[in-house]
Amino acid sequence: MPDYSRYSQSLSYQAWIRFRKNTPAMIGLSMIVLCILIAILGPVITPDSSPNANEMALQLTTKKPGFSVTMLLDRKNEEDRSSNFFKKMLFGEEPKYRAIPIYQYWFEGNYIVVETYTGLPDNNGIEIKYNLADIVYPINYHNLFVTRSDGTLEFSDFSGNRVRKHIDELKQVIEDDHIIQRTYWFGTDRFGRDLLSRLMAGTRVSLSVGFIAVFISLFIGLTLGSIAGFFRGRSDSIIMWFIQVVWSVPTLLLVIAITLALGKGFWQIFIAVGLSMWPDVARLVRGQIMSIREFQFVEAGRALGFSDYRLIAMHILPNIFGPVIVISAENFATSILLEAGLSFLGIGAQPPMPSWGSMIKDHYGYIIVDAAYLAIFPGVAIMLLVLSFILVGNGLRDALDARVNQTQIT
Repeated sequence: MPDYSRYSQSLSYQAWIRFRKNTPAMIGLSMIVLCILIAILGPVITPDSSPNANEMALQLTTKKPGFSVTMLLDRKNEEDRSSNFFKKMLFGEEPKYRAIPIYQYWFEGNYIVVETYTGLPDNNGIEIKYNLADIVYPINYHNLFVTRSDGTLEFSDFSGNRVRKHIDELKQVIEDDHIIQRTYWFGTDRFGRDLLSRLMAGTRVSLSVGFIAVFISLFIGLTLGSIAGFFRGRSDSIIMWFIQVVWSVPTLLLVIAITLALGKGFWQIFIAVGLSMWPDVARLVRGQIMSIREFQFVEAGRALGFSDYRLIAMHILPNIFGPVIVISAENFATSILLEAGLSFLGIGAQPPMPSWGSMIKDHYGYIIVDAAYLAIFPGVAIMLLVLSFILVGNGLRDALDARVNQTQIT
């Protein structure tokens, strides 16, 4: 017996049902959602929450994945710059502590003595003394710092508070909270930065470029494509001539030219990538509108006295959103590749901002040595994200096809 319940379901719900049955598309969508969450939360969840995940330790250059080292957290002698949750999520937070890689440590009176980490087999690091109170508190050395005979230290912090602490208490605090074991799960780059944090921060750059570039391309493409397809005549000829001129220029060369004209930087690349992708959208929209404008509902709208703007915006464009969504997913993948290529060439996102393309550029020379992962990890990240958008685009194309499962309703 035929299932007539689907007639009562909206077209969008039926498309979602078909999309949900597409396993590769759902895997791609899950990957995209995960990347969006990483991009939104940003420094809140990255191991290195500093701005641009740019905390360096040159002693830890090009350490392999899974590398662990003991760190001494030395409190910086400056005012507390802690930010709220949303500010940290957007811009990161300057660390309150200076992380010092150490090989071993011991106490001498009111000092902690550390042997710095060098990474050599026998280490042979230098020995440095730090005052116990200076490790735990932001000491203001402009005020009097007193070491008393009863084993207490008295000092002023940057908040103006007078603090008195016993040496044994400070030692315990240091051992509990300021001697830590830090693991770099993806290793470190050539500047000693956490590679996992840089990869996670690069997700925000790639997705930001994709979203804004696709928005720009949709705005221009929908506008020009609608005018050309609906009014035709001279408007169509002029717009199509302009599209063909832009289309004839290789995409990468066009993006490079726009980038050089606007300058190198994070915001300029949004505009450059967006201005290179609108011809695809305009051609698609023009073709769709040229076929739909002859339908009876458009003639009915004209008979009712609807303006051309209302016919286009309220009645025609909603009927072509399916193909537009599909090409937007494909353009999203293209914009990620373009951004990575521009950053690899040095005209995209500028250091210290993390970009997967610039990470490959900085480390592609390590592919022939024993640190190939430095270039492979960002390359795999680009591949997975682009593949995810392609899978989602293919899934949307199949789900929005009105002919899919048409023969199943009998």
